[in-house]
Amino acid sequence: MALVQRFGKPDIFLTMTSNPSWKEILDELGSQEEAQNRPDLIARIFRAKLEELKDELFKREIFGKVSAYVYVIEHQKRGLPHAHFLIILQRDWKIYAPESFDEIVSAEIPDRERNLHLHKTSEDKDLDNRWVVPHNPYLLAKFDCHLNVEICSTIKAVKYLYKYIYKGHDRVAFNLIPGQNIQDIDEIQQFQSARWIAPPEAMWRIYGFILNEMHPSVYSLHLHLEDQHLVAFHAHDNLNNVLRSDFTAKSMLTEFFSTNQANENARKLLYKEFPETFVWNQQHKIWTPRKKKTVIGRIVTASPFEGERYYLRILLNHIRGPLSFDHIKTVGNVTAPTFREAATLHGLLQRDTSLQDCMQEASLYQIPHSLRRLFATILVYCNPTNPREL
Repeated sequence: MALVQRFGKPDIFLTMTSNPSWKEILDELGSQEEAQNRPDLIARIFRAKLEELKDELFKREIFGKVSAYVYVIEHQKRGLPHAHFLIILQRDWKIYAPESFDEIVSAEIPDRERNLHLHKTSEDKDLDNRWVVPHNPYLLAKFDCHLNVEICSTIKAVKYLYKYIYKGHDRVAFNLIPGQNIQDIDEIQQFQSARWIAPPEAMWRIYGFILNEMHPSVYSLHLHLEDQHLVAFHAHDNLNNVLRSDFTAKSMLTEFFSTNQANENARKLLYKEFPETFVWNQQHKIWTPRKKKTVIGRIVTASPFEGERYYLRILLNHIRGPLSFDHIKTVGNVTAPTFREAATLHGLLQRDTSLQDCMQEASLYQIPHSLRRLFATILVYCNPTNPREL
């Protein structure tokens, strides 16, 4: 969502699936071997094809100049790896007109006169245009595999990819049956749930190939109330010395305040914009000017159920250059006793905008049960002015 907020909605959704009939795979098989016998070949050749696809998309820019992208690798139980891409184009290359759609995506059987090679792939299949997956003819001809290309009109595809990363591994249910005949079968006792890893996925992980990639990278920014940040220390350290240490008192957020005090230019930035200009040095706990590489910042999520931490997040998302926890609570010459009251004085809680933003962000990755629980929390603790709109 940080990429969407920064660069706009995704423009292109693309899925590439491995083809066990690729010439590169068949040429390496023995006389009695099939592609399923060589998961190492499937994994390595698919990765090579994937890197070539990335070159087409991001170096040769066949769809236009790209602002951001994210892709994930999925195997599922059938075994063949496939990649899902979301691509955000630069403003001048955004896709608006139907004519532009047709230049990128085709959903028809390839014309015999214009592209005989692609047309031959459908000659031995009984199908018409209703069964043709939207695709890009150039990519389909080059990679010779299932390669679905579609135009995005909403941000819902973000949730689709998010689930692939965090839904967990594939699972399978099985039971063990002893050799001798047993009359009484206890299905509950026999049932077991296990992780399912197909051979190509196992080889993918053994080779150490990445499972997802995002560009530019999104940097998570810490969020905590005053003197309530996490502290890491060795088990043999003296706890009193740890608590008294000035170094321990530093965090990503407190040093954001300190940098604003010392650097006038830094005060022009919101907390979430900070990583675009500064880089966090974890070893010395200090923000230093960024020299290269674009990074997008994102403040970690906070629920309305967390109270003051949630309202601090709202303030950090709207107020530039705060100098301290007290300074961000100051409106005019008045220092509010709580972050909630400060947000109210700033006019950030007069409408349900912050609650709508909270629900919209959660809808991208939360399951329905969690969304209902969040909505109930908002009704009980946040006094929304128009619950029906939420």
